[in-house]
Amino acid sequence: MIGYLTFNPALIHAFRPRVPALAGRARREKEIAGRIFKMAPKLSELFTDENVVAVRGTLDRPVSGLAMDSRRVVPGQVFFALAGYRADGAQFVDEAINRGAVAVVTTRIPTTTPSKVTFIQVTDPRVTLARVSRAFYRFPDRDMEVVGVTGTNGKTTVTYLIKHLLEGDRRVGMLGTVNYDLGGRTVPSFKTTPESLDTFGMLAQMRDAGCRQAVMEVSSHGIDQKRVLGLQFGAVVFTNLTRDHLDYHKTLESYFEVKARLFNGKGGATPRVAIVNLDDPYGGALLSQVPTDVRKVTFGEDRRAEVRAEDVTLDFRSTSFTLVWPGGRIRVESGLIGRYNVSNLLAALATVWAMGGHPGELLEKIRAFRGVPGRMERIDEGQDFNVLVDYAHTDDALRNALGMLRAITPGRLLVVFGCGGNRDRTKRPLMVKAVQEFADFSFATADNPRGEALTQIFDDMKAGMTDPGKMAWIDDRRRAISLALDMARPGDSLLIAGKGHESYQEFADTVIPFDDRQVTRELIGIKAIK
Repeated sequence: MIGYLTFNPALIHAFRPRVPALAGRARREKEIAGRIFKMAPKLSELFTDENVVAVRGTLDRPVSGLAMDSRRVVPGQVFFALAGYRADGAQFVDEAINRGAVAVVTTRIPTTTPSKVTFIQVTDPRVTLARVSRAFYRFPDRDMEVVGVTGTNGKTTVTYLIKHLLEGDRRVGMLGTVNYDLGGRTVPSFKTTPESLDTFGMLAQMRDAGCRQAVMEVSSHGIDQKRVLGLQFGAVVFTNLTRDHLDYHKTLESYFEVKARLFNGKGGATPRVAIVNLDDPYGGALLSQVPTDVRKVTFGEDRRAEVRAEDVTLDFRSTSFTLVWPGGRIRVESGLIGRYNVSNLLAALATVWAMGGHPGELLEKIRAFRGVPGRMERIDEGQDFNVLVDYAHTDDALRNALGMLRAITPGRLLVVFGCGGNRDRTKRPLMVKAVQEFADFSFATADNPRGEALTQIFDDMKAGMTDPGKMAWIDDRRRAISLALDMARPGDSLLIAGKGHESYQEFADTVIPFDDRQVTRELIGIKAIK
């Protein structure tokens, strides 16, 4: 767990080792513990699928919770020894047991095991983790209508829009890149799509807080690593597919195949409704994989789309279009800018319509939507040029963002951007090529270098240069932003791309505070002092 789930203190206390006590007190504690144990689920209730290969020890054992990090194990929990990218959970079994784990899930049972602990051998611990987590938290997806949004670009904006349009008397939960809204509280995001243990735990918190609907971003990593395995989605949305994460998926075809699992049932459950972008080249291919018993809704500017936009008007401050759907047509106005936001708006409107909403009743909500943190977020400190911070970190996202800004910027278009370390190296020259295609001048700098040398990242990027005279290479991101601000003149637009809402910068052995928006505001303020 990552600290966002609520423990059951009484249940945990019941599992703690008993200390010597007076006879009367010991008797009362035993009676209380007995009642609590009866409320706790047993291993035999949780481990029922064909994934279980062998068991050593009793399954007639109550448990207080689940854990996949040995450092966070508390008495009575089941520890899942998952194989990670940096370490194998099997190395930490002893620590988990010392902290009070009553059961261990692993792919191999050790030769000798302590009698007080049950060992459960499974073929795939991640499959078991997802199924057990769902059962332990009492199937929260059965009590709520969960919407999953997947695609390379637009996931965050679409989830925010859907949540905004659905919310009324009751709060709508949300899991995504920026934060997790659990109904009763909102906490910073740790992963776009959390591990299955956290996902089902947080969905349970939403349910218990009164949410009856939830929206979540579903990443390709999340699908492939079975973080949403078996989750019953009321609706799933496909925004688009472009080159990204090929360091992980290797090919675009493999990347698409993973995304498709959310729609074709290979992710453990089929959705009730599939909402697909017909403007994207992969939209048609995806529709062909959706089972016949799943309702299909298409959106886009394509005339074949069930929910579509016509007569699109774009300017620097707003976007408007005529929304056409089987029930009518109406003019939509939004403060979101750029043609890709037409697609994002259509995705959200198609989803809410598919869930029973009426687009005509959502116009005021659309006009009131102020955008998403770090997504084309305007920085206005009184300067006489335009500054926007955006999360665009793929060549396609940069091309969309810059193409939109190029069309509405009377002056020059300046860009600050970088490429993340230890990520897909093939997209680096493509990102540079996209920037040089649209920008009058750009500053290449550090994004999140992580454990990779910035010189290597820059070398990969330079392969995409078409005009070296229109680009500067600046190691320090703050200095790159400062130089870009110095260059900007009235009528210009400056896009600071790649990190968006992030408030940190990640290096090999440290993470430092760094928020593009805050840094930009500080620098504009300093430069305004004469």
